[in-house]
Amino acid sequence: MELLSALQFLKLREVPQAWVDAVWDLEFIERKALNDNIEEELTASEDKAFRNLYKCLKGYAANQQQSPDKHEASQNVWAILGENGVPVKSLVAVLSFFVLAGKTKAATVQQRVCSLHAASLYLLLLGIPGSIANKVFHEVLFETCSDMTSHCWPKDTGKKRKKDSQKSSQAEGKRSKPQRKDTAEMEVDDAEEEDEEEEVHFSGQDLMKIRDAVALLIQSLLRLLHIFPLKDRPQSTSHLTQIFSKLLYFEPAIGELTFDAERDANKLRSVPEMAFYGLQLLCSPKHGDQKESLRRVFHRLLYVILMMKGNRGKPTLLTPSQAILTTRDQAITFVSNLVDELKEVALPFLQILLQHICFQMVEKSEFRSHGSQAVGMLTSKMTTTNYALFIQWLFKFSRHSKMVHRLFSVDVVMVLLKQPERKLEECQDPELVCFLPHKFLIQTVLFARRMDESPTVQGHALACLAQCLELPSLNASRAVHNLFSATGTQTALEDEITEGSLSSQQTQKTYRTLPFRTVEISCTDSPGCDAKENLALLLRRVKDSKTNIRKAALQALMGLLKHNVIPINWENLSILSERCRDPAVSVKKKALQCVGELLAAKPESSVVQKAWLHGVVPAVLDSESSVQDKALEAVDQVLLSQVKPYSVSSHMDASQRLTWDLLGLLCHECQNLSRYFSRAITIWSKQNKLTPMFITNLISHTDADHGAGAWLLLSKVVALSPRLAYGKILDAWDCMICSKDINVITCGYILCVMGDIAQHLNDDTKNRIIDDLISWVKTFTLSLEMISAAVETLYQLGRSDYIKQTQAFLNQHCGELVSICEAYLASVILSEKGSQNLNEELMVKHLHTLGVASLHCPAKVSKRTVLLVESVLTSHSDKLAECQEELPASLPLSQFRANSLPTIVRAHGMITLAKLCLQHEELVQKYLPVFARELEAGTEVAVRNNVVVIMCDLCVRYTNVVDHYIPNISACLRDTEAVIREQTLIMLTNLLQEEFVKWKGSLFFRFMEVLVDPVPAIASLCEYCLLHRLLKKNPEMFSQHFIECIFHFNSYSQHKSYNKFAQSEREKVLFSLKGAQYREKRFRIYRFLLENFTDAQRFNITNKINQTVLAFFADEELPLDADGAEILAETFSILSLKEMKLRAICAPAGGAAGEEPEEENMATMAKAVLQAAQKKVVSQVQKKTFIENTVPLIISLKNLLEQKRSPVLRDLMGYLQVTMQDYRNEVNEFFSGDEQLAAEIEYALKEAEKRELEEQLHNCSLTGNAKITPAQDSPESRTHLPFVFATPQPPRPNSLCARLIHTDRRMCRSRQEGHVQSKSIALERTVIPKGAVNYRAISTPKGVNVNLTFNEGVSAIFSDRGSSLIGETSILHVRSNEQQAPGLRQWNVQSPLRQKRNSND
Repeated sequence: MELLSALQFLKLREVPQAWVDAVWDLEFIERKALNDNIEEELTASEDKAFRNLYKCLKGYAANQQQSPDKHEASQNVWAILGENGVPVKSLVAVLSFFVLAGKTKAATVQQRVCSLHAASLYLLLLGIPGSIANKVFHEVLFETCSDMTSHCWPKDTGKKRKKDSQKSSQAEGKRSKPQRKDTAEMEVDDAEEEDEEEEVHFSGQDLMKIRDAVALLIQSLLRLLHIFPLKDRPQSTSHLTQIFSKLLYFEPAIGELTFDAERDANKLRSVPEMAFYGLQLLCSPKHGDQKESLRRVFHRLLYVILMMKGNRGKPTLLTPSQAILTTRDQAITFVSNLVDELKEVALPFLQILLQHICFQMVEKSEFRSHGSQAVGMLTSKMTTTNYALFIQWLFKFSRHSKMVHRLFSVDVVMVLLKQPERKLEECQDPELVCFLPHKFLIQTVLFARRMDESPTVQGHALACLAQCLELPSLNASRAVHNLFSATGTQTALEDEITEGSLSSQQTQKTYRTLPFRTVEISCTDSPGCDAKENLALLLRRVKDSKTNIRKAALQALMGLLKHNVIPINWENLSILSERCRDPAVSVKKKALQCVGELLAAKPESSVVQKAWLHGVVPAVLDSESSVQDKALEAVDQVLLSQVKPYSVSSHMDASQRLTWDLLGLLCHECQNLSRYFSRAITIWSKQNKLTPMFITNLISHTDADHGAGAWLLLSKVVALSPRLAYGKILDAWDCMICSKDINVITCGYILCVMGDIAQHLNDDTKNRIIDDLISWVKTFTLSLEMISAAVETLYQLGRSDYIKQTQAFLNQHCGELVSICEAYLASVILSEKGSQNLNEELMVKHLHTLGVASLHCPAKVSKRTVLLVESVLTSHSDKLAECQEELPASLPLSQFRANSLPTIVRAHGMITLAKLCLQHEELVQKYLPVFARELEAGTEVAVRNNVVVIMCDLCVRYTNVVDHYIPNISACLRDTEAVIREQTLIMLTNLLQEEFVKWKGSLFFRFMEVLVDPVPAIASLCEYCLLHRLLKKNPEMFSQHFIECIFHFNSYSQHKSYNKFAQSEREKVLFSLKGAQYREKRFRIYRFLLENFTDAQRFNITNKINQTVLAFFADEELPLDADGAEILAETFSILSLKEMKLRAICAPAGGAAGEEPEEENMATMAKAVLQAAQKKVVSQVQKKTFIENTVPLIISLKNLLEQKRSPVLRDLMGYLQVTMQDYRNEVNEFFSGDEQLAAEIEYALKEAEKRELEEQLHNCSLTGNAKITPAQDSPESRTHLPFVFATPQPPRPNSLCARLIHTDRRMCRSRQEGHVQSKSIALERTVIPKGAVNYRAISTPKGVNVNLTFNEGVSAIFSDRGSSLIGETSILHVRSNEQQAPGLRQWNVQSPLRQKRNSND
C-alpha cells in the first residue's frame, strides 16, 4: 500500500498510546516529550518523506472528492487507516509533535521545514471528507497549524546579518535596517516580546526552503477553505483573517495581481497573492455571516491602507517603502474588487472603512497624501447615494476638534474634486442632493477652513483653494469665482469656526460640538458669501503672523489673479510684491515664485510686469543668499537670456517682447529699481555671462523702438564688458547731438555709456565729444537730469592718471560753466527788473548747473558766487554790490526782506548753496545755524524738505559740526507736513544705521512718537526702521530707554536720573504726550517696546522698575503729587500688561493653540521636556524675585497710599489681581506679612472669577448664532489607542458652557417643539441601510440607546462581538428627536476589590 508505506517514517505503531492520550489531553498547547529512541528516529525524518506523504494523501483526497461514494473503501483514506490499524489520533498527535517543534526560537532549519510540512499535512487531512467524523479537527491545533508561517519564518534575519557582518563597513550594516523593518511587520498582534538574541543563522538556501514550505502550507489552507466550511467557527475565521493580513507583507508580489472569484491555488505565484485569495474566500457565505466576514476583512485591511502596524497597543507607523506602498495599492484594489463583486452587501462596510481611514489618519504629509488618494479611489466604487452620505459625514468630520482631522478633510476634498461630478438625478434621497456638487465641497467644506483655529489647517486650506482653479472641472472654477467675484451668486457658508449652517430647501441642519440635535434657525439668518469680505480676509491672511499661512495665502492670491477671479490691479499685485521682502525667507521665496508664475501667465499685462519688477529686482540685494540666487535666476531667465539679435525684418516672440517691455518700464515708471539691477549686472559679470555675443546683440537693439531699454542695459554692462565696436555708439551720439527731438531718458543712458567708453577713445574723438558736450550744456535746454549726466560724462572724458591734469581739465571746462551761471544770476539779481522778467525754468537750470559744476572745481567758486546764490534766498542786493559785510548767521534767510523769486527757485537755490558748502568748511560753519533756523521758522514745504536732506548730507562729511543740530533735525519728526516727517525719518535712519549719529538726548523718544503718527504708512515705516534696521545693530536699545519713556512721555522731570536732557520749550510742547487724551498712544508705544523684548529683558526691566520707580515712591524720594500719582498709576498699568509676562511661562505647551501634533519622536519629546523644565525653572526664579523684591515694596506702597488716600490704590490692587492670577493658591504665602492685603486680594480674585463666569453664561445662547468653542480632546484621544472597528465617538464636551447649553436645551424642549417642526430637520432614521449592521458597539452597556454618530447621526462602525453579547438582542436602537431621552443605565462593571467584599459579606 502506497499510503501505508508513506506513513512508515512517522512510527505510528511504535508511539505509546499513553503519550497520544497525554497530547490530546494537553489540547496541543505544549509539546509532550517522547521516548528518546522514538524521538530520535522522528527527528531524523527529512522533508522528502513529508512531501511524499503529502503527495500520496493529496491524490487520495482528490479521488475521494471526485468519488464521494462511501462504499469505495479502496479510495477512502479513513477506511484504509482503520483496516490497517493506524489510529487517527496517533497520526494527529505525531503531526502535532513536528508542528510544535517548529514554534521554538532555537528551532533548526530542518525542524522549521518539517513543522510547516506537518502543518500542511494536518490541513490536508481536514479537507478529506470524513475528517469531522474521525475527530481530526481540533480548534487549537488548527489555529496553530494555520499560524506556523509567523513562527517558522525567521523574524530577525536582518539583525543576524548585521551581527555577522560587524567587520564589514558601516554602510553595509545600515543596509540591513529595512530588512529588520519588514520582518517586524510579520509579528502577530498578540505575541509576547521575544528575545533579540538568536544563535541560529540562516543562509539564503535555508530561507528558500522555509519559503517553499510556507507556500505549501498556505496552498493547503486555501484548499481547505474551498472544502471545509467554518460557518460555526467564528473564532477560527477571525484568526485566519489576521494571519492572511500579516502575510500580505511576506514578500513582494510577482506581477500584477488579479482577484478573480475562482482561481487555482496551485497557480498562485506569490504568498501575498495567496493571502488576498484567502481573504476573498473568507468573505464567502460558507464561512459564516458575510457581513461579519466583510467587517473583519476590512478592519484588517484598514491598517494596510493606513500603512500602520495595528497591534493591541498604540498603532505604529511603517516606513513607506516601495514594498509597503505596493501592498497598500493592492489592498485598495482588493477592496474595490470586493465591492464590485458583493455590491450592496459591501457598501455599508466601505463607508465604515472610509470613515476609519479618515479618523485614524496622522499628521505626516506623506501619509495624508496616500490616505486621501485611497479615499478617492474607494469612493469611486460607491453609488451616488452612498457617496452623498460620505460627503455629509466628511462635512461634519471637517469640523472635528482634532487638528489632524480637519487637516485631512482638506486633503480628501482635493482628491474628490478631481473626480467627475456626480449626477444629481442618480441620488435616491432628495435631502442628500445638496452634498453632490463640487460647489459644496469647495464653498462649504474647503473654504470654511480659512477661519480654522489651527494655522496649519488655515494655510493648507488656502493653498488648496488656489489648486481648485487648476482643476479641469468647470463647476469647481465657477465655485471659486462665486466666492470672490462680486457678480457671483451668494452661497450659504458656515459662520466662523465652531458653527455652520447648511442650506437645504427652506430648512437647515446646524452642527456643533455637542451631540446632534436640531436647532431652530430661520433660513433668512444664514450668512451670505460676501466676495469683498472674502477677498479682504485673504489679503489679511497674506500678512498673517504665521509663516505657513502667509505662504498659502500668497499661493491662493496668485491663483485668483492668474485666473481672473479678482481684478488684476496694482492694489492686489502690490501685496505680492511686498511679500518678496517678507521677514521669513520661505515666504520671500514663495512670493518670488508667485510673481514669476503670474508673469508667465500674464506676460502682456503692464501692471503684472510692474509688480514683477518691484518684487524680484530688489531681491537681488537680499540679505539671504538663497533669495538672492532665486531672484538672480529669475531676472536672468526673463531679461538677460532673451536678448537676441535684432533686425527690422525679424520677429520677436512673446518672451522677447516681455523682456523689452520690462526694460522699458525700468526706463520710465520704475527708474528707481535700476540701482538694484546694477547689482545683478555685477554678479553676472563675475559669472562670465556678459559675453561679446551678448553685447553685440544688445547693441543691435539700440536703433529699435525699444532702444531706451537697450541703452539702459548697455549703460549697466559696458563698463564691465570687454572691448566692443564703438562705431554704433558714436553714431548714436552724433544723432543725439544733432537731433531736436531729444528723449531725456535715452540721452541719459547714452551719456552714461559715453562716459564708460571714454578711456577707450582716441584724443581727437574725445575732444570732439567734449566740444559737443560743452556746447550742448551751454544751451541750457537740457533737463536737470541730463545736466547732471552731462557734467559727469565731462568728468569721465577728462579723467587721467594724473590728478593735477584732471583737475586742470575740470577747472577749465567746469569753471567755464560756473562763470556762465554766475553771470546769469548776477544779471537777474542785480538788475532792477531782473526778477520781473524772470524765466523760472532757466533760472533753475542755471542754479542746478552751478551746483553740479562747482563740485568739480571748488577753486573757481568765489565769494561773489556764494553771495549770488544766497541772494536767491534773500534780497540783499546792496550787500552784494558792496561785498563788505556778511549776513548775520543767527537769523533765518526767510526773515530778511522777502524777494519775489518763486518757491521752486528758492528750493533749488538751497540745494546749490549746500553743494557749495560741501567743498568749503567755513561755509558750513556759517550757514548751519541758518539752515537750522529755517527748519524752525520756514514756511515753504519744499525749502524745509530740502534743508532736512542738506543737513543730513552735511552730517556725513562734517559729522562733529552737524551733531549739535541733530535735535533741530529730529524736531521735524513732528512737522505738520507728512512728507517732511517721512523724509526726516528716512534720513535719520540712514545716519543711525551708518553710526554718523548716536542715540543721544531725546532722539530715541522722538523716534518712538513716530510709531503713533497720524499717517499709518509713516508709523509702519518707523516700525520697519526700528525693528529691521536699527534694533539689529543695538539689541539693548529698547530696554535701555524703556523706563525713561515713562517719564519723558509724561513730561515728568523730578526724578534725579531720568528725563534730564536739554530741550527747548517748543520741543517739550511738540513732543509731549502728557495727559489722559494721549494715554492710548503712550501704551501703544509701551506695548511695541515690550513685544520686542527678550524674556531676559522683561525680567530685568521689571526689577529695574521696582528699584528706580516703585522704591523711589515708597521711600518718598518722589512726591505723590498729581504728576507723581499719574506716573505711579501708569507704572502699575504697565506692569499689568500681558506683554510684560515672560513668554517662557505664558506660552502654551505644545505650540500654538489648536495644534495637536500627532506624531512623537525623540526630537520633539526632548524639546517638550526641555521647554517644561525651562518653564519650571524660570517660574521659580520669578516667584522668588517677586517675593523678595516686589512684595515688600507693594506692602509699603499700599500703606503709604492708604495714608495719603490716593486714588492710585485702585491701580495697585488691579496690578496685584492680574499678577496673582498665576499664583492663585499662594496668596497667603506671598503676603504673609500683611494679612489684610492677602484677604483683599483673595476677594478681588473671587470677584473676578465670578464676573468671568457671568460673562460665559451670558455668551451661552440657544440661538443659531451662538459660538461654542470646540471641546478639547482628552489626553487619551491624543494617542493612537487600539481601535475597534466601531463608530469613532466624539470627545465628551467638558466645558461648563457646553454642559449648561445641553441642560437648557433639554429643559426648553417643550417650548421649542412647535417651531422645530417647521424650521428644523429631525433625525428620523440612520443613514446606514436597514439590516446593513446588526450589532452595537461592544463598549456600550446593554439596553442603552446609542448615538451612532461621529458628532451627528451619520453612520456606525461596529466592533467584534464578545462573549458577553451572546444571547443579546441585535436590534439597532435609534430614537427620533421627538422622544424623551431615557436616563443612562449604570455600567455593569465591578472592581475586583468590590467583588471580593461582596463575596466576604
